[in-house]
Amino acid sequence: MAMIGRMFLFFLVNALVVVSMSVLMSVLGVKPYLNQYGLDIPSLAIFCVIWGSGGAFISLLMSRAIAKWSCGVQLISPETTDPSLRQLLNIVYDLARKANLPAMPEVGIYDSPDPNAFATGPTKSRSLVAVSTGLLSRMNRAEIEGVLGHEISHIGNGDMVTMTLLQGIMNSFVMFLSRLLAFVLTSGRDRDEERGPGLMYYVVQIGLEIVFMMLGSMVVAWFSRWREFRADAGGAKLAGKQKMIAALQELQRTYELVDVSAKPATVQTLQISSKPGGLMRLWSSHPPLEERIQRLQNADYSQTTLSGQTM
Repeated sequence: MAMIGRMFLFFLVNALVVVSMSVLMSVLGVKPYLNQYGLDIPSLAIFCVIWGSGGAFISLLMSRAIAKWSCGVQLISPETTDPSLRQLLNIVYDLARKANLPAMPEVGIYDSPDPNAFATGPTKSRSLVAVSTGLLSRMNRAEIEGVLGHEISHIGNGDMVTMTLLQGIMNSFVMFLSRLLAFVLTSGRDRDEERGPGLMYYVVQIGLEIVFMMLGSMVVAWFSRWREFRADAGGAKLAGKQKMIAALQELQRTYELVDVSAKPATVQTLQISSKPGGLMRLWSSHPPLEERIQRLQNADYSQTTLSGQTM
């Protein structure tokens, strides 16, 4: 039943994206960018921006709901009297106040043996922090504070919006360049004056799109790794440097138990390092844990505020 639910969610989200983008293009009066006369550059640019960025932002708007459905997150009521849940809420709320968030995040727990946590949401005022049962059972309070400091830092830095914007821009460029170059490369050899470009155009377009997407993913992954280092630093300032280091060290000891690929992309915010080797490191969204720990150990936060400015 869980698999059926995830499949239904996948098709529902994609159907919503397709319908929304189609309606938006109709409202804007976007004409087909390929016709018997050639390639309409302005229409192509608008088409690529709408389809490249629109889907990413719709997913962002639905990110909390998607995370709850896909991971089975159970929200904790702010009025709970359960001691362990109350403690978790207090930790998140205290860190959120230190980070000056405009509103307290929703807090939830999901059933998974993997020691993991994630933060998601479309804005700082509409965010969600969720923790796995595996993390709660493996870590002590200090380590949990380090993990949650990292997640709250993601929210405070606006990482969800920033990564969505970057991915949308990258998608738009990939779609535009692949279609433009495919038209140039096949022009005059694969054209039907009545029906426009033929099969060769679409074959070349798909091939170029795959290549450009791989190159674009390297840029997105590099930026994601940089933001992970920044979130680690933010977690050290919010929860304490030693707590952040202790949390990462505990994750390092148990990373082999985690199936990173099973986590939806929306919630991969503090995943265990899979230690990709060789060229695969270029597409890794998270730096190796040992590198993250070393950076924290070498950093000095004694002269910085929570906002990262020198005192």
